[in-house]
Amino acid sequence: MSITDWPAEDRPREKLLQHGAAVLSDAELLAIFLRVGVTGYSAVDLARQLLRHFGSLQALFAAPANELCQIHGMGVAKFAQLQAVLEMARRALHEELSERDALTSPERVRALLGLRLRGLPHEEFHALFLDQQHRLLAAELLFKGSLAETRVYPREVVKRALAHNAAAVIVAHNHPSGQAHASAADLALTRQLLAALELVEIRLLDHFIVAAHRIESLAEQGQL
Repeated sequence: MSITDWPAEDRPREKLLQHGAAVLSDAELLAIFLRVGVTGYSAVDLARQLLRHFGSLQALFAAPANELCQIHGMGVAKFAQLQAVLEMARRALHEELSERDALTSPERVRALLGLRLRGLPHEEFHALFLDQQHRLLAAELLFKGSLAETRVYPREVVKRALAHNAAAVIVAHNHPSGQAHASAADLALTRQLLAALELVEIRLLDHFIVAAHRIESLAEQGQL
């Protein structure tokens, strides 16, 4: 049955317009994005199939083009649209954090880091460079590694912080394994970064570890 044959109150678009996007399931939100299904399957059916295949919205957004295009009903155009949606969300959060104190919006910081780091098959190390009012100046990928580790050079973090004339820095890296707890190497790196940045009078405000379903803050754990 086509979605247009459903009762109005059950159609994703009508539900969103009447009650807001927050009441919709992941499949319903994805169905609105897809707009149409394929022969024998509604957009909601196709959305559910995508979520079953990839396991989550995060994994879907992180999927490479060749894997996404193997799903019947998907293609390079849909892949491009998904990536555009993701990038718009990143930029919207970047703009918000550029206008307000990042430390007063920890949920926004976590959201931005989640959009940048969740679902990656390899480790990446990112940095958020902040001004004196802790407003975001820039967000950069600094190092990229393997499934298990990333080699981080504190001097390069300092170099980029000075290039942005930053007063403070928040760093983050992901754990593709899905475990959010900090390793001994993570704690040692945090201490090295703290010491290196202190030498040039730049504060290290936090080190986040991004996993599939959780983002840990070392500052909240008393490690900074």
